[in-house]
Amino acid sequence: MAVQEPSPRTAATTTTTTTADSTLPLKDAGLAAVLTGVLTLPLLGNHLIIDGTKTTLVTNYVPVLIAMALVFVVRLLRGPLDRALAAIPRPRLPAALGERQGLWLAALVLAALVFPFVAARGAIDVLTFALTYVLLGLGLNIVVGFAGLLDLGYVAFYAVGAYTYALLSQYFGLSFWLCLPLGGLLAALFGVLLGFPVLRLRGDYLAIVTLGFGEIIRLVLNNWDSLTHGPDGINGIDRPTLFGLTFTKRAPEGHTTFFDFLGIPFDSQYAVIFLYLIALALVLFTLFVINRLIRMPVGRAWEALREDEIACRSLGLNPTLVKLSAFALGAFFAGLAGCFYAARLGAITPESFTFIESAVVLAIVVLGGMGSQLGVILAALALTLLPELAREFSEYRMLVFGLVMVLMMIWRPQGLLPASRPRLELPQ
Repeated sequence: MAVQEPSPRTAATTTTTTTADSTLPLKDAGLAAVLTGVLTLPLLGNHLIIDGTKTTLVTNYVPVLIAMALVFVVRLLRGPLDRALAAIPRPRLPAALGERQGLWLAALVLAALVFPFVAARGAIDVLTFALTYVLLGLGLNIVVGFAGLLDLGYVAFYAVGAYTYALLSQYFGLSFWLCLPLGGLLAALFGVLLGFPVLRLRGDYLAIVTLGFGEIIRLVLNNWDSLTHGPDGINGIDRPTLFGLTFTKRAPEGHTTFFDFLGIPFDSQYAVIFLYLIALALVLFTLFVINRLIRMPVGRAWEALREDEIACRSLGLNPTLVKLSAFALGAFFAGLAGCFYAARLGAITPESFTFIESAVVLAIVVLGGMGSQLGVILAALALTLLPELAREFSEYRMLVFGLVMVLMMIWRPQGLLPASRPRLELPQ
């Protein structure tokens, strides 16, 4: 059989195509390295050195060059790396973690109740801070995890709750326990007000509108000087009391301290433990309400809306009411968290409620597993406690945070602990 020799034109075309294909990865890797240098120079290369009243800008190109070299190598070897990553088995957590979430939650609650009586004051305070993010994560999990609505302005409801308690306490002298439900209800009202304009929006458009809503709330708080004191914020917010008993060394007029009532010496750690127990009680209340709701028709309606809105409408469900209920309930728990945040710190400013807070809470929901309550709790504890344990790396916190997000999306996109779905198996 005769073999047809390739024509000179065909051979030349093949050679040109091969050469172009071989230079394409080099161009791609070089462009990625240049972009990396432009983006990382302000973050890694520039440092401010403050010496009294003199500030000097020092530029160090070594970290930038290292980042550029790493990006260049990774982009150049992208094909082999993708094949190597595909060959690595995805990590799988034990089935007991997903199937026995109730048992694990009970164990976590028991450990949390014992913790403040055996730990140091600093550890209690850090865990109280972490429980605030647990509460925020559980609230946002209703909107994102159960209803499937992307909300990037969740921090707005957090701010509404905080300023509700601060203003009512400053101007009307209302107590924390009275302002707590009021802050949650007012935040829920704002959730309904946000829900009405975005009823017809989905996906990226919904995210942009909610992001704008969060920034609007922050700017209003920052510029309404006569009410919110603008950038200075509100100071001297009253701390929570226990049946009118304060945890201070000297009680205000008409009140009694907790220590005088029991006849024990003053110890500031009791106040820290009391705040911790309030945060834990709010988290347990949130878990109880959510667990009841997801088993009721409204919880099933959230899941139906998340899976397919058209099918949800065809089943006779009203998507308007379903969306509004998810926004309102998620905002309610954010309002509770905001009230507690203001009471714990005793001072708030608009800069405490920036977009980065919404991003962190959303990352908690995504990393933990959308719809998974135990996963959200574990992710919130991890993202808030680990930076406290490694303070020497605080400058690179967001860099490590972004790297963890990328790795999670590659190896475990369903989250740290995916939500267990009810299933029915037919006998063989």
